[in-house]
Amino acid sequence: MSYLALARKWRPKTFADVAGQGHVVRALENALGSGRLHHAFLFTGTRGIGKTTIARIFVKALNCEQGVSATPCGECPSCIAIDAGRFVDFLEVDAASRTGIDDIREILDNAQYTPASGRFKVYLIDEVHMLSKQAFNGLLKTLEEPPPHIKFLLATTDPQKIPVTVLSRCLQFNLKRLPQAGILERLTSICASEGLSAEPGGLQRLARAAAGSMRDALSLLDQALAFGNGAVRDREVAEMLGSLDRQHLTGLLEALARGDARGLMDQVRQLDELVPDYDDVLAGLAGLLQQIAVIQLAGADALESGEDTALLARLAGQMPAETVQLMYQIAVLGRRDLDLAPDPRTGFEMTLLRVLAFDQADSPAATMTSSAAAPAAAGSTAPAQTPASVPAPKPQASAGLVGGEIRDWPAFVATLGLDAAARQLAANCALAAQSSSGLQLSIEPRNAHLLTESLKVRVAAAVNASFGDDRKVSFVIDKGVNDTAAARQARSEDERQRKA
Repeated sequence: MSYLALARKWRPKTFADVAGQGHVVRALENALGSGRLHHAFLFTGTRGIGKTTIARIFVKALNCEQGVSATPCGECPSCIAIDAGRFVDFLEVDAASRTGIDDIREILDNAQYTPASGRFKVYLIDEVHMLSKQAFNGLLKTLEEPPPHIKFLLATTDPQKIPVTVLSRCLQFNLKRLPQAGILERLTSICASEGLSAEPGGLQRLARAAAGSMRDALSLLDQALAFGNGAVRDREVAEMLGSLDRQHLTGLLEALARGDARGLMDQVRQLDELVPDYDDVLAGLAGLLQQIAVIQLAGADALESGEDTALLARLAGQMPAETVQLMYQIAVLGRRDLDLAPDPRTGFEMTLLRVLAFDQADSPAATMTSSAAAPAAAGSTAPAQTPASVPAPKPQASAGLVGGEIRDWPAFVATLGLDAAARQLAANCALAAQSSSGLQLSIEPRNAHLLTESLKVRVAAAVNASFGDDRKVSFVIDKGVNDTAAARQARSEDERQRKA
């Protein structure tokens, strides 16, 4: 018996089996249940997300011998024939190969005749946007005045190319890309049903590589089974996909976070031995930076995947939020510039070095910071923490304080050890007034969204911990706020950029 591809074997046969397209399924089920059936339906969306699958289930629902229903029996001769692709009143047309007016005219000439065995004669035109202008004009006439026994199901990945005169005569349903978690769940279920040995890490890679397409995910699963001789193993899937071990990506990030240029170049040399696609590497770095930004502002629980959460959380604590945003932007723009570089590795190296060049401390010694130079830097006198990836020497507890009073609020903020979100609030405040019983901080109206109860409590707790008492910390909104840590940092960055 010939092997049946998983994408065909596990193709949904009922609306209940369709995953991730509940908004479309619900509308079709309601239409079938109420009998309000339009004569033309347009299904749009990227490849492999269920356009033609839903269309075929809809054909069964229309022609099931048990009656028009959202739950066709799947056992009557009509349902069996439709599943097998031999139902005489169901015609599938590939518009990519039959684009001309003669092809459409041949189809429409037969549309006037009543169904031979079914309740409705149904035409499914796949990739309908490929039809010529003349073919669309020929189809339009029938869409305007369709016979009562005709239903048109149109599918396309590019609805913008369909004339508005055709679009206006169809009910349009936009199918969504499937979430990675949903694809992973489906792959896991299929492997369990098939009795296949599959490592979770390998399935995770396949779900990620499918990019929202269930059909692509099942095709990749078939490929992984062939590659692994009937089993899905993480290492073999990574080799098959040509993807990098995430340790290489996290190693690059850790070197960037330390500002360790020598270590960074060592990481690049090791990476180059694997002959990677540097565009993919930059995309992977951007993805990790996005996860770090989520952890900093929303917490680790907000991540969709728990992969490498502990490491990413540690990096999130080491890197200021501004630095993460800068790194992400440079990584994204670096992908655009790769084709302009003398060679991909040179473009990749310059992208990473650009991160350090725009994110270094003012002192020349920090330009090429390495792990060996870190101890020497620890004893130097440095300004307040900047968004540099090289952690500034931790200020002494008395920084910004003179005689038990705050004389330099931005310098004092750097000593508080706040998390990223609370530090953002404190950095955008200025000291308006202070006494032995409390202090008042002012913030501009444009930053008032930072005044959440949670952040105010965290800033107040850090201030009290620094003074060792329980003084009151209040916040006021003021348009005249100037001397803030954020403003100083912005001026410093502008100056560094001007010099660069």
